[in-house]
Amino acid sequence: MLDNENLKVKRNLTALVEFSRVINSSLDLNFILNNVLLTCLGKFLATKGLVALKINNQLVVKAYKGIAQESIIQFPEIEVTENCNLSEKLNDYLILNNLIASEKISSSNECVGIVCLGEKLNKQTYIKDDLDFLKTILNIAASAIQNSLIVEELKLVNRELDSRIQRLSSLFELSKEFGLFSESTKVTRLLIFSLIGQFLVQKYALLRFEGNDIEVIEPKIPVEELLSNIRKYNYYKIDTSINKHQIESHYPELFSMGIEVIVPMQIQGKTKGLIILGKRINNSEYTNADIEFIFSVGSLAIISLENRRLFLEALEKQKLEEELDLAREIQRNLLPQKIPDYKSFDISAVNISSKQVGGDYYDIIELDKDDCVVAIADVSGKGVPASLLMANMQAFLQVICRQNTPLDEATGLINDLISSNTSDGRFITFFWGILNDITKTFNYVNAGHNPPLLIRNGTITKLEIGGMILGVMKTMIPYKSESIQLQTDDVLVMFTDGISEAMNRRGEEYSDERLEKLSLEVVNENADSILKKIQCEVQNFTDGANQSDDITLVIVKVK
Repeated sequence: MLDNENLKVKRNLTALVEFSRVINSSLDLNFILNNVLLTCLGKFLATKGLVALKINNQLVVKAYKGIAQESIIQFPEIEVTENCNLSEKLNDYLILNNLIASEKISSSNECVGIVCLGEKLNKQTYIKDDLDFLKTILNIAASAIQNSLIVEELKLVNRELDSRIQRLSSLFELSKEFGLFSESTKVTRLLIFSLIGQFLVQKYALLRFEGNDIEVIEPKIPVEELLSNIRKYNYYKIDTSINKHQIESHYPELFSMGIEVIVPMQIQGKTKGLIILGKRINNSEYTNADIEFIFSVGSLAIISLENRRLFLEALEKQKLEEELDLAREIQRNLLPQKIPDYKSFDISAVNISSKQVGGDYYDIIELDKDDCVVAIADVSGKGVPASLLMANMQAFLQVICRQNTPLDEATGLINDLISSNTSDGRFITFFWGILNDITKTFNYVNAGHNPPLLIRNGTITKLEIGGMILGVMKTMIPYKSESIQLQTDDVLVMFTDGISEAMNRRGEEYSDERLEKLSLEVVNENADSILKKIQCEVQNFTDGANQSDDITLVIVKVK
């Protein structure tokens, strides 16, 4: 009897050693589990059995023998406790499928899973020795199973890591390719082809936003229906990626079009476009990693497109700057290059544009050896349009002032010419007069300009006689002229509103009052000194504030 017991123990030990050798010879989970199950079935002559492992805190059947597929599908969803205690749902399942013996698989006091066995062929019950032997087998198997699970997890992590490395490499190559193309169409095509190749899609569209406009690039989705639905859902507010389930729930019209993922293309958190993709040919769903890749590729592409747009804008701006510099030089040449010397008058003038070209204008035109025209004008607005009208004004004045036409009639003729050549509501304030170097007379007309200051013996007279501003309408009411007899030490201060309306940082204007006060203080100096002191005073007042209007100043001092 004792010899039989010893023989049985010896056989069991031999079987356990062989079992341990076999299952520890491999890290393949299916191989290990099948050996565990077959060993248990062979040892106890059981008719059926299964092995369920803890995966993400739930029991999942990983191997089974003698049990119908339908029964395996019905295996309950069970959250695994630390000790793998059987829940009521699992007990019901085991009774229903006649699985009468079960034992947990534990490793280092951690539950790995359970083994469930059916009845024996000889209909005998599982005695304590059977269950002890089963527990021993599972204790030996537990480490091999856990090692295999770790290896499986590592393989999964490695596959994910390889995939990410491959995609990072693709992103790096794509970023270089995007940078090489000089045309936006090539960038968008590369983006589309890379997505088609990566995800095998047949339905797709690329949308690019410019303000409220939407550009649809090489769509394989009905455009009108797509745009209608995209606008309906406030496309500019789509700032995060939207997967298939979100589209189905919240954007049913888009889902019915076969769209499964929408990914924004962003720059500094602002959506500049959308990548819209349909179902994949292999029916796989887009994973979070897929969407991250699409977002990264889209960001690279939109940055490339935006850089290209900014580069073209910079080129255009540089070209415009060069043209404006040339226009500035031309405009400068339209102003007097040198002020003539007169025995009775000391004249000084300055013109400062707030932009590269401006609409302020002054001129000093010699009619003969004794007479000269002094003129100052201010075209409404600034920049190129104002400068073009100013050039017209200069041309008209150069021609008309040599026709020996009376000043008032000549002003009416200039107004008619200006009115015929303006159609956008622009106008010109204009003041001009003729100085006689012998008689010291000054015959002038003021066409709506800031009245020049005539300073004599500490008092100021404003020269206002004339008529309406130029360019508003044809001359209906004749202009009036006035002739003044100038006296020694008289000073004429002619200016545009860039002087009186110059503004400081506090929003205060320099004002006519300040100009009049300063003019009275410097009246005893020469024309050039008076001009520079007024100019300096205005600059000090504005205290570095941006010059918002052109500045023109003409000083005539009677000798």
